[in-house]
Amino acid sequence: MKPAASTDLEPVRIMSSAHLAAGPHTELSELEFGLIIAHNAFSRWVTRCMAAAGEPDLAFNDILVLHHVHHRDRGKKLADICFTLNYEDTHVINYALKKLAAQGLVHGAKVGKEVVYGTTEAGAALIDRFRAIRGRCLLAGIEGDLADGESHAEVARRLRMLSGLYDQAARAASSL
Repeated sequence: MKPAASTDLEPVRIMSSAHLAAGPHTELSELEFGLIIAHNAFSRWVTRCMAAAGEPDLAFNDILVLHHVHHRDRGKKLADICFTLNYEDTHVINYALKKLAAQGLVHGAKVGKEVVYGTTEAGAALIDRFRAIRGRCLLAGIEGDLADGESHAEVARRLRMLSGLYDQAARAASSL
């Protein structure tokens, strides 16, 4: 039996877990679904852009680590990379660093008791190719509402606020 068609013009909520939307803050479930599909699309984009740049074997985490190690052309410690990218598991980032080093894209140098990582010439060249492809394939398509830089900054600010909310909720759940 088909459900009766709705006569009111209430917007359709697009979400993957309606059971989580029951109760207060229904829109949060809709936002979470948006985060899921945006994350998956972004991951796919980043890995395919890197493949087009010449490195098809790098995983999403590897690419994020490579870009962050190259950021501002300053050496980065493992703990700083984990902190900045909000990774709790240092083993994931350490594995990415070892993989990138084995491919000649990053190098580590001992500074006191810590290892500081930077990009090699090959790593910097790969990032330059990634950046050029990003310009051709992604940035060239940004127009209209998507071209509003202030809007992007506001979304980024809200996402950082949400990450704090989810981090706090994760700590609370861990203590149950």
